[in-house]
Formats: sequence, structure tokens, C-alpha cells
Amino acid sequence: MNERRARVREVRRRLAQDGPPWTRPHERDFETVTLPERDCDLLRDLLISEGVETVVEVGLAYASSALAVGEALITADRTHPRHIIIDPFQDHAYSDVGWDLLRAAGLGSNARLLRTWSSSALPELVAEGLVADAAFVDGSHRYHEVFVDLYFLRKIVRPGGLIVMDDDWTPSVRNAVRYYEQNLGWKAIPDAFAGGTQRHVGDDPTAETVPRCRALRLPDSLVEPPFEQFH
Repeated sequence: MNERRARVREVRRRLAQDGPPWTRPHERDFETVTLPERDCDLLRDLLISEGVETVVEVGLAYASSALAVGEALITADRTHPRHIIIDPFQDHAYSDVGWDLLRAAGLGSNARLLRTWSSSALPELVAEGLVADAAFVDGSHRYHEVFVDLYFLRKIVRPGGLIVMDDDWTPSVRNAVRYYEQNLGWKAIPDAFAGGTQRHVGDDPTAETVPRCRALRLPDSLVEPPFEQFH
């Protein structure tokens, strides 16, 4: 296990230090798209503390967060570690650079890449009966698509499990999450990413500063509230 973990950490270190071997032809694309190394460390540590065995991730891109999830799964050392990743753009937009980095880190045997939209992949995982301990969401940031991701993930992530959101500083993501907090009893874990990247809400310099990532604990049971109690 120590050798496997060291291999993942080396790939993570080189990715953070040198960047990926290939990027899209956009200025500073890697720095813009990827989850910063410190936030990846915090994500890894949170998942390790949860003793995760199965994690669903929406969005792969350059694999910074996926490598952190993979390291957490190795460290937790559960019987059947599984990492299900959903990304419809990995091949034609990213030339498989993230997937290749995962395999270079020795994580291919635990990972499954679904090259389709999350709105199609997640209901299929529900139909398969998949139960996950946690999910990391960094896919589309459009409100309606974030809302749909969370709708299906609450049926996949076990009661009491975690859903971690990237880019919680964007109003579209924050408002989608807010529904589930207000109506379905999701509880934020206040200090999970307190030491990570901070952003102004909506990139408005006059707005409050919040952590880039946000972790939420699901209730202990999957209960549907009466429609009359909508908040």
C-alpha cells in the first residue's frame, strides 16, 4: 500500500509542479480548470477520515481531484475500492490526459470512466443499485444541471454520506445546493475546506469570501418531505 500511495503522490506532485503533459489551447487552462493542490489535499484527508470505499466523481479534466480521490481510496484500504468518474469530454476535449494520468499513477484498476453526460450516467448508476460513500461534483456549473446531479446523487450516496461541491462560490452552484439544505436536511461541514482556496461569491469583490469547496453531510435516512413544506 505504501508503494502504491507513493506512486500516486509522485504523479500528483509532478502534475502540481509541472502541469499536465498536454493542455487545451486556452491561456492558463490547467490553472483555471483544475482543483488547486491544497484543496485536493483537503479533499483526500476528508475522504480518508470517512473511510470511503466507493466514490463517484463528476468531471475529470486534468485529474487533479481524481488523483486525490484515488489516494484516499488506497489509504483507506477497504476491501473493494471503487472510483466511478463521469466525464463526456475526456476523450475529444482533453485527449484522455486525465485518464492517462490516473493510469500512470496505478489507479486504473480501481477506476471506471463513464464517457457520457452525468444526466444520463447517474440514473443508470441508480438503476444498477450502486451505493457510494461520497461524491465529488465538478461538472457543469449551470444551475439546472447541478440540481439534476444532486437529485440523483442523493439516491446513490448512502445515508450519512458526503457530497463535496467544487466552485461553491458560483451563485448557480450555491443556489442549487441551497435547495437541498433547506428542504432535504443536508448539513454543511463548516471547517472541511477552511484552509483551502477562498473566493468572493460571484467573483464580486464586495461579496463575502467563501471556501472554493464545500462538503455536505446527507441525513441518516432518505425521506421525501411533503410538498406542502417547500422552502
